[in-house]
Amino acid sequence: MSEVQSFIGLDVGGTKLKACAFSPAGELLAETSQPTADDGTPAWRDQARTLVRGVRARCPPPARIGVAAPGLPSRDGRFIAHMPDRLAGLEGLVWQEWLETTAPVPVLNDAQAALLAEVWLGAARGVHNVVLLTLGTGVGGAAMVDGRILRGRLGRAGHLGHVSLNPDGPRDIVNTPGSLEDAVGECSLATRSQGKFTTTLELVAAYRAGSSEAEMVWLRSVRALAAGIAGFINVLDPEAVVIGGGMAEAGAALFEPLSAALDQFEWRPGGARVRIVKAALGSQAGAAGAAYAAKLAATENHLNSR
Repeated sequence: MSEVQSFIGLDVGGTKLKACAFSPAGELLAETSQPTADDGTPAWRDQARTLVRGVRARCPPPARIGVAAPGLPSRDGRFIAHMPDRLAGLEGLVWQEWLETTAPVPVLNDAQAALLAEVWLGAARGVHNVVLLTLGTGVGGAAMVDGRILRGRLGRAGHLGHVSLNPDGPRDIVNTPGSLEDAVGECSLATRSQGKFTTTLELVAAYRAGSSEAEMVWLRSVRALAAGIAGFINVLDPEAVVIGGGMAEAGAALFEPLSAALDQFEWRPGGARVRIVKAALGSQAGAAGAAYAAKLAATENHLNSR
């Protein structure tokens, strides 16, 4: 078999489809994206296939492909097994067949892909124990322990936004009471601020401008995040926690009070402190992580064939 010369990652999102090709060393060879068809039909699948074909034609063969998408991947990693009410036609779509390739196409959750990307090319490069949190409308997450992404029996492992910080709190979208997602996510900001703020952007702007109301809401959110991270540290023992998503764009307004709160909450045996770092790859993370999954699968298949 010829040595694989390029790795293509397809990131399937509800608003955008993105495909990127990388060399084995991680050099970006080609990329393209377009808005996801939102007509409620599986038309987006044809878009995705066209994107991959276009990128594949621009990079050296042979190429391997990986896919990142929302939802729970199947046990064999060939398709998304559970993603109700979004992206019609995603559940059960076997990507190797749809993309008409003879090589296996690994399919993984988009947060898991983002974590792989940060480990390969980004803020957690070379780290083997790491947690990723994406802070936006909700709170996504993924975890790597001893170099392996945690998946669990059904693929639920890593849904870190759905841990409980308050057993008496309201239930979130998966029935978790008082979840980290509802304490931090933009989805609940209007409720948490009694209608004063609806976006993280305006909340942070008001906080920076010295608003006492914004300060109260923002710092309460940051302390909730710190409490969640401290718990993840105790359970997963990471070297680093990578924070991405819109909330991470607050920069020092987030990371300085978060560090201060972790000084109070984090268990640090022997003075060991977990690094808290901002995600580096932005909107490219899903596609890059899918490409890296393809690279790992190609390496594993090569070793198994020897």
